[in-house]
Amino acid sequence: MKSTQWDSFQLFLQVARLGGLTGASAASGLSPATIGRRMLDLEQEIGRALFSRSQTGYRLTADGQIFLDHLREMEAAARKVDLWRQAGGTGLTVRIAAGTWVAWLMAENFGAIRMPGDDFAISLTIGEARANLNYREIDIGIRAFQPEESNLAARLLGEVAYAVYVRRNSGEQEERWLAVGEEDAISNYLKWPHLNAAGSIVATVNRPRSLPDLVRAGAGKAVLPCFVGDLDPELQRLGPELPELRHQQWIVMNNEDRHRTEIRRVADRMTKLLKSYADLFAGKRPSRS
Repeated sequence: MKSTQWDSFQLFLQVARLGGLTGASAASGLSPATIGRRMLDLEQEIGRALFSRSQTGYRLTADGQIFLDHLREMEAAARKVDLWRQAGGTGLTVRIAAGTWVAWLMAENFGAIRMPGDDFAISLTIGEARANLNYREIDIGIRAFQPEESNLAARLLGEVAYAVYVRRNSGEQEERWLAVGEEDAISNYLKWPHLNAAGSIVATVNRPRSLPDLVRAGAGKAVLPCFVGDLDPELQRLGPELPELRHQQWIVMNNEDRHRTEIRRVADRMTKLLKSYADLFAGKRPSRS
């Protein structure tokens, strides 16, 4: 169900559920100004005032609440169509959204996520943007904070630590920085070099996955999750953990879908896998044989 109108409906749902433009901006990746304009356009198109606007946020009017109820019914119907379509085709698909490094870890351990005999496929969406489960375009997401949305269920997996890494035995005075380009630096650890060492960045990439390759090649130093840098025998930490970047990690599902057999099974397996790496995620260095 992809259309300009449905996209506007989805934005409305975000504003309604998150209480304003700031939360909707974080969820959608659009600017607050763009979302505000889209909501004005939607109200003009519908011919009814949907929000009462104030400095404290957006509150639904009576018409806005009615519209929200209608859209919830549309969401549920669209999801049923998706499930019906999947069941009648090649089988069910469990859709997962994860950041670069959790997705990497899952790919390295894919046999622990989908096992022989499973009657469902896995669709993995990789990116640094916040996993959006409001419209059920994703079944399971990984987030760096507990969700605010009341329709989402979450499990705490632990904490993630970050540090600066250089090529092993390259010396302790490396001054060249490597970074993801500023326009693609969505996560806090990707923003860190731009905020703290902008004048020393010698190379940028558009995907975090290339940063360890550049560090390994001796091109400079980069901020990486500790579970990535510490597992690479060719890299070593340069200095202590960056405590300001430490955050929690949550697995998130839609409340109404989390009891579906295939989603629950995959979520349980993901939880087991990621918790088995909890010490590494939290910055505890692995023992070297």
